[in-house]
Amino acid sequence: MESVQLLATLTTQMQSITAIAAAILIGCGAVGTAIGFGLLGGKFLEAAARQPETVPMLQVKMFIIAGLLDAVSMIGVAIALLFVFANPFLGAIQTIVQGG
Repeated sequence: MESVQLLATLTTQMQSITAIAAAILIGCGAVGTAIGFGLLGGKFLEAAARQPETVPMLQVKMFIIAGLLDAVSMIGVAIALLFVFANPFLGAIQTIVQGG
């Protein structure tokens, strides 16, 4: 009975910690992407103002970089969702409690 109670307590604590970690992961990804888009847009406007004839070439490169920036945050969201819905640490906790 004591091991069941310990397992329930540890599982609840691990799920809470995982939810906080996922929120931090998604938040940091969003902040990093926002800073990256801000810098990218600012530098694009500076370059377009200096040399207007290079705008089409710069615009293509800007959109490629914007896609890569967005992909980084989506990878962070995918990792966070993996830990929220398929937490690999819960199985380890169950093994430790039952074995020890």
